[in-house]
Amino acid sequence: MSKDLRNPLARARGLGSAKEGVGHWWNQRVTAFGLVFLTLYFLVTVLGLIHSDYATARAVVAKPWNAVLLVALIVTMFWHAVLGLQVVIEDYVHTRWLEVLSLVLIKFIAVLGTLAGVLAVLRVALGS
Repeated sequence: MSKDLRNPLARARGLGSAKEGVGHWWNQRVTAFGLVFLTLYFLVTVLGLIHSDYATARAVVAKPWNAVLLVALIVTMFWHAVLGLQVVIEDYVHTRWLEVLSLVLIKFIAVLGTLAGVLAVLRVALGS
C-alpha cells in the first residue's frame, strides 16, 4: 500500500505523478476559447458566401488572413478534439492495451485530418 507523500498544496494543484494534469486542462480551455472566435469567423465567412460562385469563394480564401484563420481553425479544432477524446478514453477504457491503441489511433486520425484540411485550404488559396 503506497502512501501519498505530496503536501496538500501539490495535491490541490493537480501535480500528480505525470505533472501534466493542469496543463492538459488549460490547453483544453484555451483551444475551446479560441474555437469560439474562429468558429464565429468561419460562420460569418461561409454565410457571406452563400450565393457566391467558386471564383468568389476562392478569392476570399486566397486572402492571406482568411487562409491563416482557416488553417488555425482546422488545427485548433483537431487539437481540441484530441484533448477531449483523450480524457474520455483515459477515464472509461480500463484495458491498458485498448486505451493505448485508442489514443494512438485518435492522434493518427487527427493528424491525417489536420493535414488534409490544411492541404485543402492551401490548394484553394494558392489556386492549384
